[in-house]
Amino acid sequence: MSYTSVMNSDCSFCLPNDNLWGNVVYEDDLWWYMEWSQGSIDNAGMIITKRHIETPFEINEEEWLALHKLLPKFKSLIDAHNPDGYNLGWNILPIGGQNVMHAHLHLLPRYADEPLAGKGIRAHIKSESNKRQ
Repeated sequence: MSYTSVMNSDCSFCLPNDNLWGNVVYEDDLWWYMEWSQGSIDNAGMIITKRHIETPFEINEEEWLALHKLLPKFKSLIDAHNPDGYNLGWNILPIGGQNVMHAHLHLLPRYADEPLAGKGIRAHIKSESNKRQ
């Protein structure tokens, strides 16, 4: 499949648009892997579908199988920075925290000396300040 036939010219994650802020270190027919640092997170990774789809609910079987095989490879790239733990997650739709409407999976290294060490992706869900009225 040629990604140009399924690319969105307005999407900053459709990489031929050249609008990413990170370093692309892996590419195949289905996925890109980009290393990036932003805010307080260094050496993070983002796994981006080559096909322009908005959410992981649209990922097809071929893409899922390839991602399953690629995850250990991408983890090994982060392992070079000796993290003490990881977060792996999707932000889906704006209310779920998705800022770019192109499916992408975050792979984040976590370190014992972080102020929020031990706080996982569910921390905000458990927070009383996030309780619906």
